[in-house]
Amino acid sequence: MKLQQLRYIWEVAHHDLNVSATAQVLYTSQPGISKQIRLLEDELGVEIFARSGKHLTRITPAGEAILEVAGEILRKVEGIKQVAQEFSDENKGSLSIATTHTQARYALPGIIEKFMGQYPDVSLHMHQGTPMQIVEMAANGTTDFAIATEAMELFGDLVMMPCYKWNRSILVPKDHPLAQTPSPTLEQVAAYPLVTYVFGFTGRSQLDDAFKSKGLTPRVAFTAADADVIKTYVRLGVGVGIVASMAVDPVQDSDLVALDASRLFEPSITKIGFRKGTFLRGYMYDFIEAFAPHLSKDLVEKASLCHNKQEVAALFEGVDIPEH
Repeated sequence: MKLQQLRYIWEVAHHDLNVSATAQVLYTSQPGISKQIRLLEDELGVEIFARSGKHLTRITPAGEAILEVAGEILRKVEGIKQVAQEFSDENKGSLSIATTHTQARYALPGIIEKFMGQYPDVSLHMHQGTPMQIVEMAANGTTDFAIATEAMELFGDLVMMPCYKWNRSILVPKDHPLAQTPSPTLEQVAAYPLVTYVFGFTGRSQLDDAFKSKGLTPRVAFTAADADVIKTYVRLGVGVGIVASMAVDPVQDSDLVALDASRLFEPSITKIGFRKGTFLRGYMYDFIEAFAPHLSKDLVEKASLCHNKQEVAALFEGVDIPEH
Protein backbone atom coordinates (compact mmCIF):
# COMPACT_ATOMS: atom_id res chain seq x y z
CA MET A 1 0.00 0.00 0.00
CA LYS A 2 1.36 3.36 -1.03
CA LEU A 3 0.49 6.85 0.14
CA GLN A 4 0.07 7.81 -3.51
CA GLN A 5 -2.65 5.19 -3.93
CA LEU A 6 -4.57 6.59 -0.97
CA ARG A 7 -4.34 10.06 -2.45
CA TYR A 8 -5.65 8.74 -5.77
CA ILE A 9 -8.74 7.08 -4.28
CA TRP A 10 -9.43 10.15 -2.11
CA GLU A 11 -9.21 12.56 -5.03
CA VAL A 12 -11.27 10.34 -7.34
CA ALA A 13 -13.98 10.10 -4.69
CA HIS A 14 -14.01 13.90 -4.39
CA HIS A 15 -14.11 14.51 -8.13
CA ASP A 16 -17.42 12.72 -8.73
CA LEU A 17 -15.61 9.47 -9.62
CA ASN A 18 -14.22 11.18 -12.71
CA VAL A 19 -10.75 9.67 -13.19
CA SER A 20 -9.96 11.94 -16.12
CA ALA A 21 -10.69 15.10 -14.12
CA THR A 22 -8.68 13.73 -11.21
CA ALA A 23 -5.72 13.06 -13.47
CA GLN A 24 -5.77 16.67 -14.66
CA VAL A 25 -5.84 18.02 -11.10
CA LEU A 26 -2.97 15.75 -10.03
CA TYR A 27 -0.97 16.32 -13.24
CA THR A 28 -0.75 12.63 -14.01
CA SER A 29 -2.28 10.15 -16.46
CA GLN A 30 -5.71 8.57 -16.32
CA PRO A 31 -4.38 5.03 -16.98
CA GLY A 32 -1.81 5.51 -14.20
CA ILE A 33 -4.50 6.36 -11.64
CA SER A 34 -6.74 3.49 -12.75
CA LYS A 35 -3.85 1.05 -12.52
CA GLN A 36 -2.88 2.17 -9.01
CA ILE A 37 -6.48 1.92 -7.80
CA ARG A 38 -6.71 -1.62 -9.16
CA LEU A 39 -3.41 -2.58 -7.51
CA LEU A 40 -4.68 -1.26 -4.18
CA GLU A 41 -7.97 -3.13 -4.51
CA ASP A 42 -6.11 -6.34 -5.39
CA GLU A 43 -3.87 -5.93 -2.35
CA LEU A 44 -6.81 -5.26 -0.02
CA GLY A 45 -9.03 -7.95 -1.56
CA VAL A 46 -12.07 -5.67 -1.88
CA GLU A 47 -13.46 -3.26 -4.45
CA ILE A 48 -13.34 0.39 -3.43
CA PHE A 49 -15.34 1.51 -6.46
CA ALA A 50 -18.10 -0.32 -8.35
CA ARG A 51 -17.75 -0.22 -12.14
CA SER A 52 -19.77 -0.36 -15.30
CA GLY A 53 -17.30 -1.22 -18.02
CA LYS A 54 -14.40 1.21 -17.64
CA HIS A 55 -16.45 3.76 -15.71
CA LEU A 56 -16.63 4.07 -11.92
CA THR A 57 -20.27 4.21 -10.87
CA ARG A 58 -20.30 4.38 -7.07
CA ILE A 59 -18.28 3.89 -3.91
CA THR A 60 -18.79 0.48 -2.32
CA PRO A 61 -19.54 0.10 1.41
CA ALA A 62 -16.00 -1.19 1.90
CA GLY A 63 -14.76 1.77 -0.11
CA GLU A 64 -16.60 4.22 2.16
CA ALA A 65 -14.85 2.79 5.21
CA ILE A 66 -11.46 2.74 3.47
CA LEU A 67 -11.85 6.32 2.26
CA GLU A 68 -12.65 7.54 5.76
CA VAL A 69 -9.39 6.08 7.06
CA ALA A 70 -7.48 7.27 3.98
CA GLY A 71 -8.73 10.81 4.63
CA GLU A 72 -7.41 10.66 8.19
CA ILE A 73 -4.02 9.44 6.97
CA LEU A 74 -3.76 12.17 4.34
CA ARG A 75 -4.68 14.82 6.90
CA LYS A 76 -1.98 13.50 9.25
CA VAL A 77 0.53 13.69 6.42
CA GLU A 78 -0.51 17.30 5.76
CA GLY A 79 -0.13 17.96 9.48
CA ILE A 80 3.45 16.68 9.36
CA LYS A 81 4.16 19.08 6.49
CA GLN A 82 2.64 21.92 8.49
CA VAL A 83 4.80 21.11 11.52
CA ALA A 84 7.93 21.06 9.38
CA GLN A 85 7.02 24.33 7.66
CA GLU A 86 6.33 26.03 11.00
CA PHE A 87 9.91 25.31 12.05
CA SER A 88 11.47 26.06 8.67
CA ASP A 89 9.57 29.31 7.95
CA GLU A 90 6.92 30.32 10.46
CA ASN A 91 5.68 33.26 8.36
CA LYS A 92 5.12 31.41 5.10
CA GLY A 93 2.33 29.04 4.14
CA SER A 94 -1.38 29.09 3.35
CA LEU A 95 -4.67 29.59 5.16
CA SER A 96 -8.03 28.47 3.82
CA ILE A 97 -11.35 29.67 5.21
CA ALA A 98 -14.88 28.53 4.45
CA THR A 99 -17.61 31.03 5.25
CA THR A 100 -20.90 32.60 4.17
CA HIS A 101 -21.43 35.66 2.00
CA THR A 102 -22.36 37.82 5.02
CA GLN A 103 -19.12 37.00 6.85
CA ALA A 104 -17.00 37.36 3.70
CA ARG A 105 -18.62 40.65 2.67
CA TYR A 106 -19.12 42.42 5.99
CA ALA A 107 -17.20 40.83 8.88
CA LEU A 108 -13.90 39.69 7.37
CA PRO A 109 -12.50 42.34 4.97
CA GLY A 110 -10.81 44.48 7.63
CA ILE A 111 -9.44 41.42 9.42
CA ILE A 112 -8.07 39.91 6.22
CA GLU A 113 -6.54 43.19 5.09
CA LYS A 114 -4.66 43.50 8.38
CA PHE A 115 -3.67 39.82 8.35
CA MET A 116 -2.29 39.98 4.80
CA GLY A 117 -0.28 43.05 5.74
CA GLN A 118 1.18 41.18 8.70
CA TYR A 119 1.79 37.95 6.77
CA PRO A 120 2.46 38.84 3.11
CA ASP A 121 3.93 35.38 2.41
CA VAL A 122 0.80 33.51 3.54
CA SER A 123 -1.58 32.78 0.67
CA LEU A 124 -5.19 33.06 1.78
CA HIS A 125 -8.03 31.13 0.15
CA MET A 126 -11.70 31.83 0.84
CA HIS A 127 -14.49 29.39 0.02
CA GLN A 128 -18.11 30.52 0.20
CA GLY A 129 -21.03 28.18 0.57
CA THR A 130 -24.04 27.16 2.61
CA PRO A 131 -23.46 26.65 6.35
CA MET A 132 -23.63 22.88 5.79
CA GLN A 133 -21.06 23.03 3.00
CA ILE A 134 -18.85 25.24 5.14
CA VAL A 135 -18.68 22.90 8.12
CA GLU A 136 -18.27 19.89 5.82
CA MET A 137 -15.22 21.54 4.25
CA ALA A 138 -13.64 22.05 7.66
CA ALA A 139 -14.65 18.58 8.87
CA ASN A 140 -13.08 16.79 5.89
CA GLY A 141 -9.94 18.92 5.90
CA THR A 142 -10.64 20.86 2.70
CA THR A 143 -10.29 24.12 4.64
CA ASP A 144 -8.51 25.10 7.83
CA PHE A 145 -11.35 27.10 9.37
CA ALA A 146 -15.12 27.30 9.12
CA ILE A 147 -16.79 30.57 10.06
CA ALA A 148 -20.57 30.42 10.26
CA THR A 149 -23.62 30.88 12.48
CA GLU A 150 -25.78 27.92 11.48
CA ALA A 151 -25.07 24.16 11.31
CA MET A 152 -21.82 24.29 13.32
CA GLU A 153 -23.25 22.07 16.05
CA LEU A 154 -23.98 19.23 13.63
CA PHE A 155 -20.37 18.05 13.38
CA GLY A 156 -18.87 16.50 16.51
CA ASP A 157 -15.36 16.40 15.08
CA LEU A 158 -15.06 20.20 14.94
CA VAL A 159 -13.73 22.42 17.70
CA MET A 160 -16.19 25.33 17.67
CA MET A 161 -15.55 28.60 19.49
CA PRO A 162 -17.85 31.64 19.83
CA CYS A 163 -16.60 34.79 18.10
CA TYR A 164 -19.29 37.44 18.47
CA LYS A 165 -22.99 38.05 18.96
CA TRP A 166 -25.08 39.87 16.39
CA ASN A 167 -28.67 40.76 15.68
CA ARG A 168 -30.87 41.99 12.87
CA SER A 169 -32.31 45.08 11.25
CA ILE A 170 -35.60 45.50 9.44
CA LEU A 171 -35.23 47.24 6.07
CA VAL A 172 -38.01 49.05 4.24
CA PRO A 173 -38.23 51.75 1.56
CA LYS A 174 -38.73 55.29 2.88
CA ASP A 175 -42.38 55.35 1.77
CA HIS A 176 -43.26 52.07 3.52
CA PRO A 177 -45.75 52.27 6.46
CA LEU A 178 -43.21 50.69 8.84
CA ALA A 179 -40.74 53.49 8.07
CA GLN A 180 -42.78 55.65 10.46
CA THR A 181 -42.69 52.97 13.18
CA PRO A 182 -39.26 53.10 14.88
CA SER A 183 -39.98 50.08 17.10
CA PRO A 184 -42.37 47.75 15.25
CA THR A 185 -43.74 44.64 16.92
CA LEU A 186 -43.46 41.15 15.47
CA GLU A 187 -47.17 41.32 14.70
CA GLN A 188 -46.67 44.49 12.67
CA VAL A 189 -43.74 42.99 10.79
CA ALA A 190 -45.62 39.74 10.10
CA ALA A 191 -48.43 41.73 8.47
CA TYR A 192 -46.19 42.26 5.43
CA PRO A 193 -44.43 39.82 3.06
CA LEU A 194 -40.87 39.18 4.19
CA VAL A 195 -37.61 39.16 2.26
CA THR A 196 -34.89 37.40 4.21
CA TYR A 197 -32.27 34.68 4.33
CA VAL A 198 -32.71 31.15 3.02
CA PHE A 199 -33.46 28.75 5.87
CA GLY A 200 -30.19 27.53 7.36
CA PHE A 201 -28.37 30.79 6.59
CA THR A 202 -27.21 33.58 8.87
CA GLY A 203 -29.27 33.04 11.99
CA ARG A 204 -32.49 32.28 10.13
CA SER A 205 -33.48 29.71 12.79
CA GLN A 206 -33.71 32.40 15.52
CA LEU A 207 -35.87 34.51 13.23
CA ASP A 208 -38.29 31.65 12.61
CA ASP A 209 -38.38 30.73 16.32
CA ALA A 210 -39.31 34.30 17.28
CA PHE A 211 -42.37 34.33 15.03
CA LYS A 212 -43.35 30.82 16.09
CA SER A 213 -43.20 31.76 19.79
CA LYS A 214 -45.83 34.42 19.12
CA GLY A 215 -48.01 32.05 17.13
CA LEU A 216 -47.28 33.97 13.93
CA THR A 217 -46.78 32.51 10.46
CA PRO A 218 -45.41 35.29 8.29
CA ARG A 219 -45.42 35.01 4.52
CA VAL A 220 -41.85 34.76 3.32
CA ALA A 221 -42.10 36.15 -0.20
CA PHE A 222 -38.45 35.90 -1.20
CA THR A 223 -35.32 34.31 0.25
CA ALA A 224 -31.64 34.61 -0.65
CA ALA A 225 -28.27 33.71 0.81
CA ASP A 226 -26.86 37.16 0.04
CA ALA A 227 -27.82 40.26 2.06
CA ASP A 228 -27.13 42.48 -0.95
CA VAL A 229 -29.64 40.49 -3.01
CA ILE A 230 -32.19 40.80 -0.20
CA LYS A 231 -31.75 44.59 -0.19
CA THR A 232 -32.23 44.70 -3.97
CA TYR A 233 -35.64 43.05 -3.68
CA VAL A 234 -36.65 45.25 -0.76
CA ARG A 235 -35.99 48.20 -3.07
CA LEU A 236 -38.24 46.56 -5.66
CA GLY A 237 -41.07 46.46 -3.12
CA VAL A 238 -41.23 42.67 -2.84
CA GLY A 239 -41.44 42.84 0.94
CA VAL A 240 -39.95 43.86 4.28
CA GLY A 241 -36.30 42.90 4.57
CA ILE A 242 -34.73 41.28 7.61
CA VAL A 243 -30.93 41.14 7.48
CA ALA A 244 -27.95 41.02 9.82
CA SER A 245 -27.37 44.54 11.14
CA MET A 246 -23.73 44.32 10.04
CA ALA A 247 -24.98 44.13 6.45
CA VAL A 248 -26.58 47.58 6.59
CA ASP A 249 -24.34 50.28 5.14
CA PRO A 250 -25.43 53.80 6.19
CA VAL A 251 -24.11 55.29 2.93
CA GLN A 252 -24.91 52.66 0.29
CA ASP A 253 -28.29 51.89 1.88
CA SER A 254 -29.29 55.50 2.57
CA ASP A 255 -32.35 55.04 0.33
CA LEU A 256 -33.73 52.52 2.82
CA VAL A 257 -34.90 52.87 6.41
CA ALA A 258 -33.19 50.51 8.85
CA LEU A 259 -35.10 49.66 12.04
CA ASP A 260 -33.32 48.01 14.96
CA ALA A 261 -34.85 44.54 15.50
CA SER A 262 -32.65 43.42 18.39
CA ARG A 263 -35.54 43.45 20.85
CA LEU A 264 -37.60 41.20 18.57
CA PHE A 265 -35.10 38.39 18.05
CA GLU A 266 -32.62 36.51 20.18
CA PRO A 267 -29.03 37.32 19.24
CA SER A 268 -27.13 34.84 17.09
CA ILE A 269 -23.54 33.79 17.70
CA THR A 270 -21.04 33.40 14.90
CA LYS A 271 -18.44 30.71 15.56
CA ILE A 272 -15.11 29.67 14.15
CA GLY A 273 -14.34 25.97 13.95
CA PHE A 274 -11.52 23.66 12.95
CA ARG A 275 -11.13 19.91 12.82
CA LYS A 276 -9.96 18.20 16.00
CA GLY A 277 -6.31 17.28 15.81
CA THR A 278 -5.48 20.06 13.34
CA PHE A 279 -1.99 21.47 13.79
CA LEU A 280 -2.44 25.23 14.04
CA ARG A 281 0.48 27.30 12.88
CA GLY A 282 1.42 30.54 14.59
CA TYR A 283 -0.25 32.74 12.00
CA MET A 284 -3.44 30.70 12.32
CA TYR A 285 -3.64 31.55 16.03
CA ASP A 286 -3.05 35.20 15.09
CA PHE A 287 -5.89 35.11 12.55
CA ILE A 288 -8.30 33.68 15.11
CA GLU A 289 -7.37 36.32 17.69
CA ALA A 290 -7.64 39.11 15.10
CA PHE A 291 -11.16 37.93 14.23
CA ALA A 292 -12.18 37.37 17.86
CA PRO A 293 -9.80 39.12 20.29
CA HIS A 294 -11.02 37.11 23.30
CA LEU A 295 -9.83 33.89 21.59
CA SER A 296 -6.23 33.97 22.77
CA LYS A 297 -3.80 31.24 21.83
CA ASP A 298 -4.05 29.81 25.34
CA LEU A 299 -7.86 29.63 25.18
CA VAL A 300 -7.83 28.09 21.69
CA GLU A 301 -5.34 25.44 22.83
CA LYS A 302 -7.56 24.60 25.81
CA ALA A 303 -10.58 24.32 23.50
CA SER A 304 -8.69 22.00 21.16
CA LEU A 305 -8.05 19.62 24.08
CA CYS A 306 -11.75 19.35 25.01
CA HIS A 307 -13.31 15.97 24.31
CA ASN A 308 -16.79 17.15 23.33
CA LYS A 309 -18.99 20.17 22.68
CA GLN A 310 -20.16 20.25 26.29
CA GLU A 311 -16.59 20.70 27.54
CA VAL A 312 -16.02 23.50 25.03
CA ALA A 313 -19.24 25.20 26.14
CA ALA A 314 -18.16 24.94 29.77
CA LEU A 315 -14.78 26.46 28.90
CA PHE A 316 -16.50 29.56 27.53
CA GLU A 317 -18.91 30.02 30.42
CA GLY A 318 -18.20 33.42 31.88
CA VAL A 319 -16.23 34.56 28.82
CA ASP A 320 -17.59 37.87 27.59
CA ILE A 321 -18.58 37.39 23.94
CA PRO A 322 -18.50 40.77 22.17
CA GLU A 323 -21.31 42.15 20.02
CA HIS A 324 -20.82 43.03 16.36
